[in-house]
Amino acid sequence: MSAPYDLWYWPSIQGRGEFVRLYLAALGVAWRDRARTGDAQDLMEDMEAREQSDDFAPYAPPYLVVREGDDAGFAIAQVAHILAFLTDRHDRGTGDLKTDLHLIQLQLTITDIVAEVHNVHHPVSGGLYYDDQKDAAKRAAEGFRQERVTKYFDHFETALGKRNGPYMLGEAWSHVDTSLFQLVEGLRYAFPQRMAAIESDYPRIVACRDAVAKIEGVTRYLDSEERIAFNEDGIFRHYPELDAA
Repeated sequence: MSAPYDLWYWPSIQGRGEFVRLYLAALGVAWRDRARTGDAQDLMEDMEAREQSDDFAPYAPPYLVVREGDDAGFAIAQVAHILAFLTDRHDRGTGDLKTDLHLIQLQLTITDIVAEVHNVHHPVSGGLYYDDQKDAAKRAAEGFRQERVTKYFDHFETALGKRNGPYMLGEAWSHVDTSLFQLVEGLRYAFPQRMAAIESDYPRIVACRDAVAKIEGVTRYLDSEERIAFNEDGIFRHYPELDAA
């Protein structure tokens, strides 16, 4: 199968790149994971080259580069932006502008909670090691577990109730659903006690997660070596001292 896209992201973590991978997998579209077939230095060199080009450059990975057709060489960054681009390019939009914008709105809300997840283990500075900010992380984790997760989940649960079916659009999946899958999986890894305590309050979110896992391309991807494991270098990290019911 030809790979019409290059995905550039850090090679040893799922991170934000995983939201793009899962949607590509659901679409049944192949991609080349360039920093994994090469290394992080290749990513840095590609970003530097784009800064020197005449086009607008990505600020940070992930970014997607079109390899084929009239748009060959076009690069686009920011997860929600990439997913909206892929939705349009592969005819996964609803045909209704307001609905498509609301899906992007939900996707940007997922971006918000992902940023908060990262800030739990790096509440003082992203430039410091976790070990340098453990006390602050414990305080941040308590607030995140008890207040922020449920506030976001309440919002997503309500949104999923607008249509009949497991997905945001009812019976048809979208980029929001594959991203909700990754959010749930990441939180289960990072905060297993808290997720076990609250998941029964969010049956629609769990049903959405389970339905996404059964999408043919997603199932195939999850069973492949391309889906690397969560680890303590990524966004979703499991530090037992930060978790509680």
